[in-house]
Amino acid sequence: MPPGYVSAADAAYYAGVPVGTIWRWASEGRIGKTGRGKNAAYCVWDLPKARRDEYTRELLEPGAAPPLPAGARAA
Repeated sequence: MPPGYVSAADAAYYAGVPVGTIWRWASEGRIGKTGRGKNAAYCVWDLPKARRDEYTRELLEPGAAPPLPAGARAA
């Protein structure tokens, strides 16, 4: 996996959203993606960081959706 890229599961945890949301954001061009299928990796620098409790790591607030690129349409 290239530096700065993570799996869909890790990206979903970081952003505090379901894996399906990560897949949708990548297909819409909101976040960077490399590879295909099970080898896909997502750019962690494009992901919004979720707010979590510092002791329990419980999700307090998911990260905001990244903006759509110019000319793109939401799925």
